[in-house]
Amino acid sequence: MTTEIISTEAGDARITWHPGHKARLVLAAGHGAGGGVEARDLQALARALPAHGVTVALVEQPWRVAGKKVAPAPKTLDAGWRGVWPALARPGLPVISAGRSAGARVACRTAAELGAHAVLALSFPLHPPGKPEKSRAQELLGAGVPTLVVQGGNDPFGRPAEFPEGSYRLVEVPYGDHGFALPKRAEITQERALEIVTEGVVEWAASLG
Repeated sequence: MTTEIISTEAGDARITWHPGHKARLVLAAGHGAGGGVEARDLQALARALPAHGVTVALVEQPWRVAGKKVAPAPKTLDAGWRGVWPALARPGLPVISAGRSAGARVACRTAAELGAHAVLALSFPLHPPGKPEKSRAQELLGAGVPTLVVQGGNDPFGRPAEFPEGSYRLVEVPYGDHGFALPKRAEITQERALEIVTEGVVEWAASLG
């Protein structure tokens, strides 16, 4: 595991690299607006994917590196992601643009222009909680590359059944909330929930050309 600081027009971003064994892909994953790369799903992917030939790059947006509590506007998040992209593509491997929540929106909005190989959207915030009329479906549908959505069954930002039809694939984490945390009544363990995330991503990544 190595870490590097990358200067962008939005400030300094941080990449933490988890090298894959005989890597054939890079999965570059950004965090959400309410937390950083310590999120349980991002850390689970960083542990699991390298053994399957995928280098994982966890990207901390400049606002987070600077110690700020509140994420900036979407255009600033996009600028930070664009700024780190040359470093993410540096190993010369196809890059899956990934993110959780707000980071998933960034990945979808910028995928086509940056030449992403595919998009992984973890806990895509389809709409604000309780406001399904404020849909962000067009960001997801407009990614323009193969896309996998991994969504909690009880995510208040969009349950799997709320997602529109499209060419993307969707993996449901039963009982999971926006952070894939499970209630006590869940019939699966928290460990199993994270296995569903990582197994779904490993299978999908293996199917990419």
